[in-house]
Amino acid sequence: MAQDKKDVTKESTVSTPPTGFQVIVREFLKDKIALAALIILTLIFLFIYIGPFFINEATALKVNILQRYKAPGVNGYLLGSDEGGRDVFAMLVIGARNSVTIGFTITILTCIIGIIVGLISGYYGKWVDTTLMRIVDFIMILPTLMIIIVFVTVIPNYTLFHFILIMTLFYWVGSARLFRTRTLQEASLDYVNASKTLGSSDLQIMFREILPNISSLIIVNLILRLAGNIGIETGLTYLGFGLPYTTPSLGTLISAAKTQDIIENKMWVWLPATILILVMMLCINYIGQAFQRAADARQRLG
Repeated sequence: MAQDKKDVTKESTVSTPPTGFQVIVREFLKDKIALAALIILTLIFLFIYIGPFFINEATALKVNILQRYKAPGVNGYLLGSDEGGRDVFAMLVIGARNSVTIGFTITILTCIIGIIVGLISGYYGKWVDTTLMRIVDFIMILPTLMIIIVFVTVIPNYTLFHFILIMTLFYWVGSARLFRTRTLQEASLDYVNASKTLGSSDLQIMFREILPNISSLIIVNLILRLAGNIGIETGLTYLGFGLPYTTPSLGTLISAAKTQDIIENKMWVWLPATILILVMMLCINYIGQAFQRAADARQRLG
């Protein structure tokens, strides 16, 4: 009899499904590509955030015409020098840090605004939902890229802060619609009605009960949008409407590839930044897919 109880206890322990962090860990262990992407991306982030502490930024950004377009390995330039004689390796480390920081900041700010608007719209519904969604629809149909270019052109003393603010103003709407749809589903469930019956306030229900239940969607959205926001900064800077040339970023490095001579004969100026962006985008997407599968039991690998 005691042995049967032990067997039942053992079976119930084994059959208990993993939850939360265990699901994410198991998904990464099942997907070797996503695990490798996570390791590579972690090493890249550690390198670009720790590396600048060992680089004299003032010296790295100092223009030295006599050292312009030195090939990799010449005069101590690990990855060569650019048109202004600046060290491409130092510019790559500092520029990658700036680009990733901008991507993180825009992603977090747009996600916070999207969460707040989405929760309010989906929870209250009716005229509140209609009003907020019409505002979102209006912003979505605007020629966002052209408006950003106009803002960048007319703002005097344009800085990194201005770029982040402008991007945040226009790129929160997608997150708001996504979180609003999920909140509508959650608001119709029994636990929300039970909380209302018990006298819980609307803020408590939205942020203590509904928000934790859509946390998996928030995490996936954060990761996937990070890659997009880094790409937007790089693309706008390449076109000349992103960060100013004096602020190093991956976009400013790639923007140097504007002549046939540089593209064909001086690839060390722009190729390292291009490869780094490609690797980061691939890693972030593989990691995002793993988190997306972890959030949906129907897509999990095991």
